[in-house]
Amino acid sequence: MSANPSPKGAALLLITLGILAALASSTAVFATHEHLWTYGIAAGCFMQFLGWTLHGRQLRGGA
Repeated sequence: MSANPSPKGAALLLITLGILAALASSTAVFATHEHLWTYGIAAGCFMQFLGWTLHGRQLRGGA
């Protein structure tokens, strides 16, 4: 178990890119009123989910 519970490596990358994708897509939806950007929001949230799941597996040793 790691002494530092902060995400690292691929988990941190997925979380950060997911946040950026969701934020950029929600801004685009607001600015353009084009509902196609909602798929970008969903993809960003899914990337965050994968990142936090990977982080949880790293913390718990794959359990």
